[in-house]
Amino acid sequence: MEDRDYMALALDLARKGCGSVAPNPMVGAVLVKNGQIIGRGWHQQYGGPHAERSALADCKTSPAGATLYVTLEPCCHHGKTPPCTEAILESGVARVVIGSCDPNPLVCGKGAAILRSYGVTVTEGVLREACDRLNEVFFHFIRQGTPFVVMKYAMTMDGKIAAYTGASKWITGEAARARVQADRHRYSAIMVGIGTILADDPLLTCRMEGGKNPVRVICDTHLRTPLDSKIVQTAAQVPTILAAVRPDERKRLAYQQAGCEVLDLPEWDGHVGLRALMAELGGRKIDSVLLEGGGSLNWSALKSGIVQKVQCYLAPKLLGGAEAKSPIGGRGAAAPGDAWHLVNTTVTCVGEDFLLESEVEPPCSQD
Repeated sequence: MEDRDYMALALDLARKGCGSVAPNPMVGAVLVKNGQIIGRGWHQQYGGPHAERSALADCKTSPAGATLYVTLEPCCHHGKTPPCTEAILESGVARVVIGSCDPNPLVCGKGAAILRSYGVTVTEGVLREACDRLNEVFFHFIRQGTPFVVMKYAMTMDGKIAAYTGASKWITGEAARARVQADRHRYSAIMVGIGTILADDPLLTCRMEGGKNPVRVICDTHLRTPLDSKIVQTAAQVPTILAAVRPDERKRLAYQQAGCEVLDLPEWDGHVGLRALMAELGGRKIDSVLLEGGGSLNWSALKSGIVQKVQCYLAPKLLGGAEAKSPIGGRGAAAPGDAWHLVNTTVTCVGEDFLLESEVEPPCSQD
């Protein structure tokens, strides 16, 4: 096996931390000595041992002289755990192979430099693209301090998210819906608008076995969420945030008594200022948001510039209907040249449906 093969194994290990380590990155590590794997580890829980220390603890033989493959540059600072560079040097590991450079200013090349200064051979950039992609959320959050926002929607091949009657269950099949539940486990928060609450009365929890519920964020400018809605009735069990503008104090108290947190945010374009909301969530270490809104909120999110990624579940169906809703509402771009361009698109078959995932580039000009 070559360096790329061992790094691929480390990536598989890193993915096991999905949904459990935020706002830390997912990291995997493999120790190899004399052509044999002697230790494996991954970052399993926020605040717990990092992948390198887990791999070293997994060793049944001495790691002295071994090669360590790790998907992210080892940390060199004291956080919730001691520096991984110290553990590596104490172990006698002779070579370290790194996938991604850590963008955290406290690390960012320093971990590799420390190892080299003590005579450890360091190789960087092995499967870097895959390692970077694994931690796109962490990279954005550590650089910007705001959540990585994924706009997700399901539509038919004629671009409809519901029939003209408003019926939308179900656009996609069971496999696609199961994938969405996995993403609710993966991302830290889920966000919808008041329109979705009034129309569907959703629970917005993770229905995956063993899954983690995301923090529920409702954009509700005038606090119209019904007190008997599923969201409010379960707020004592699932963290729930209502984002409003100058909320009435009596209304606010009723929601708070039910277990909701109500934020008072500035207004932008007649609604809750989404940039201010993202700054507030980032300050709470909410590193990612799965946006499952309707056309109005999706438009506001794009216009505000808070969306980093789009997930489009495309069902091989046709609904038709001039009045049937599409994923993005609002006024829209004035011309094709003003559109939000999507790049680095991947297409994945998910059961009977297709998942298109793209990164968002800002348009040349916006309204």
